[in-house]
Amino acid sequence: MYLGVDIGTSGVKAVLVSETGAVVATAARELVLSHPAPLWSEQDPDAWVDAAIGAVDVLAQHHPREVTQVRGIGLSGQMHGATLLGADGRPLRPAILWNDGRSHAECIELERRCLSLHAIAGNLAMPGFTAPKLLWVARHEPHIFERVAKVLLPKAYVRYRLTGEMAEDMSDAAGTLWLDVGRRSWSAELLKAAGLDLHHMPRLVEGSNASAVLASEFAQRWGMAKDVMVAGGAGDNAASAIGLGAIAPGDAFLSLGTSGVVFRVTDRFAPAPASAVHAFCHALPGLWHQMGVMLSAAASLAWLAGVMETPAVALLAPLGERVEGPSPVKFLPYLDGERTPHNDAAASGAFVGLRAATGRSQIVQAVLEGVAFAARDNLTALSAAGGAIAELDLVGGGSRSPLWAQICADVLGIAVHRVEEGEVGAALGAARLGRLAATGDDPAQVCTRPRRLASFVPRASAVSAYDEAYRRWRELYPALKESL
Repeated sequence: MYLGVDIGTSGVKAVLVSETGAVVATAARELVLSHPAPLWSEQDPDAWVDAAIGAVDVLAQHHPREVTQVRGIGLSGQMHGATLLGADGRPLRPAILWNDGRSHAECIELERRCLSLHAIAGNLAMPGFTAPKLLWVARHEPHIFERVAKVLLPKAYVRYRLTGEMAEDMSDAAGTLWLDVGRRSWSAELLKAAGLDLHHMPRLVEGSNASAVLASEFAQRWGMAKDVMVAGGAGDNAASAIGLGAIAPGDAFLSLGTSGVVFRVTDRFAPAPASAVHAFCHALPGLWHQMGVMLSAAASLAWLAGVMETPAVALLAPLGERVEGPSPVKFLPYLDGERTPHNDAAASGAFVGLRAATGRSQIVQAVLEGVAFAARDNLTALSAAGGAIAELDLVGGGSRSPLWAQICADVLGIAVHRVEEGEVGAALGAARLGRLAATGDDPAQVCTRPRRLASFVPRASAVSAYDEAYRRWRELYPALKESL
């Protein structure tokens, strides 16, 4: 048995995976976000630990025999979060998350300090990344910055609490702007630009290699052996790729989680910062990936459900499994700013085209389409950076909706495939990395492709209408940029 734990933004998921690769059981715990000021997004690091322990407790309670057989554990997690620890190993403040937009000015300063940033890190300086957050803390909370002994990412903090070891994998480290992504090592030059040095960083390990042994306290708590290996693990999107078997150059998927991602595996470091495409290490040695990111995907639907005080499932039900054409209402899904292609933390969401006759279903459809249009922006950017993408597997909470999948196919103009276990992809990928760390098995034998549950192909009757709707939607951001 192998255990995968995914430390997400809205919750923690734990999944038990058998020797045959089947998902045996899952458990989850919710997390809450804090927004103490405009553009701010924070979480209590200890809440991640409590949720992770709680999720595994549930598995141990309901599946004690299987849990005692766990040989390897993998962790995946939300990327970029700045978890600042003092000399005692305790957090100095709440973690500043990936969707926090406060450090725009610090991004400009970071690029001024390090002219080789793009070449080394392979990415633009964006407020979501970790390095600008540390510059913000140094400027606005100097009493905190001077006490920083270590900077960890979310899953690395959970690893530290579960094992006593501070380590980070290459895929997550690539999202800090402190990694030499091509060489897969910390860059002293990039760290210096943020006022840090190598001793502030955890040691690096490949995602499929062992990073630590589970502490005896937790091995006893869950009835596990004393030598359970904890893998390096992966950032959430690289872990989802492992869960999807996306380990060969050209493999690609679309994630409709809290954020949205178009992800493609590459066999080399292939940066394309001009179009705000991310170039990161993959979770396996010798592989990298390109990624376009939208900050509010399923989060946009969750936001609407909250505003309307109606569960998302109930909002979607009246629309059925397909729509005939675009909604007359347009929605910009920039509730937390946007990365690809705009790199604009201050971008705002908007509805355009509301009329007295506008109904709820048209607004719901507009939200689904707005996210799909943003995904098309990402697909266009990745295609320009490395060639066309012919089809995409679909993962994340949004993959549950056949309606959304069909809209994505019609908007993107390519086939979209809903896959088995698509909603636990990151946790499944983490479990697979846990297996690789414990056994040394061949990744090609472990990281197999999931069964496709349904395929959604572009409908000729809808594609042309969505092409025109996308063209008009693209005009909204520049038109509204200065007024929102």
